[in-house]
Amino acid sequence: MKNLLKKITDVPKVSGSEDEIRKVIINEIKEHVDKIEIDKFGNLISIKKGDKKPKVMLAAHMDEVGLMVKFIDEKGFIRFITIGGISDQMLLNQRVTIKTSKKLIPGVIGSKPPHLMDEKEKDKLITYDKMSIDVGAKSYDDALKLGIQKGDPIFFTRIFTELSNDNISAMSLDNSVGCTILISLIKSLKKVPCELYVVFTTQEEVGLKGATVSSYSVNPDVALAVDIEIAGDYPEIKKEEADNELGKGPSFVMSDSLGRGLIIHPQVKKWLLDSAKKMNISYQLYVGGPRGTTDASRIRLAREGIPTGAVSVPIRYAHTPIEVVNLKDMENTMNLMKFAIENVNKYF
Repeated sequence: MKNLLKKITDVPKVSGSEDEIRKVIINEIKEHVDKIEIDKFGNLISIKKGDKKPKVMLAAHMDEVGLMVKFIDEKGFIRFITIGGISDQMLLNQRVTIKTSKKLIPGVIGSKPPHLMDEKEKDKLITYDKMSIDVGAKSYDDALKLGIQKGDPIFFTRIFTELSNDNISAMSLDNSVGCTILISLIKSLKKVPCELYVVFTTQEEVGLKGATVSSYSVNPDVALAVDIEIAGDYPEIKKEEADNELGKGPSFVMSDSLGRGLIIHPQVKKWLLDSAKKMNISYQLYVGGPRGTTDASRIRLAREGIPTGAVSVPIRYAHTPIEVVNLKDMENTMNLMKFAIENVNKYF
């Protein structure tokens, strides 16, 4: 699973630019599913045929947060917007790459050196709209010659780092983790007692868009989103803010966004809890705060309504280039979901 995770995290996939990762996933699963479709919104829909009922949808989003070229100034510096939920404080002094129609252009988000800052400047948060990307261009025309245009996606430099105790740090673990788990699940399932639709969705980070359209077309009897959640085992996070931890197993989302997002369906909850207990897999429960949700919150509203839940893997430092996940959590999540799918017809 570690090697597959590295392969998925290595691929840039800023929301709206999922073509490359979609090709990688297709290559991984094409020999293990009965049918593959790509809908008009770019969602990758794979189908494993078994019994006609129930129809089960599993979803993991392919996209990651990033940036987009907004403006090129007369000196060739690049102004940008953020794509998805990115904190301004993590942007300064990052290495980035602009994906043009011609080639990849490396750049850096520089900052004023401390030697030239007064005391007020040192303590002031610089917002993204006051930052620029330096690609080494000498002028506006020079930047254009490199192929840079408004609307080009920008992604962060990717470094896959193995930490102690089966922990991995990488860019885009949100949601390379979910994609890796579902690819592994597809490969491990030989027969299914259902009609299984595994959907790799687009543009989750900018409004859960891919899940909205794909769940309408699939119209499942039950659905699960597979994503990440915020781990609270970090010195600056209070237990009451987030108490789930790395290494303690998958997490079942009871509610997120104060109930405005997902509230887990009772039968889905029973299905997941029974599966975890029968597999003797440790699990955690998650009740989210005012912000943050997953594809599940849109899937549940498709057509007449879909019994829906979310299975999440805790990560640290979400929406930064140094997210951290535990491999054992990923493996246990995949094993639990395999058992759940193999027994889904006992619940739906």
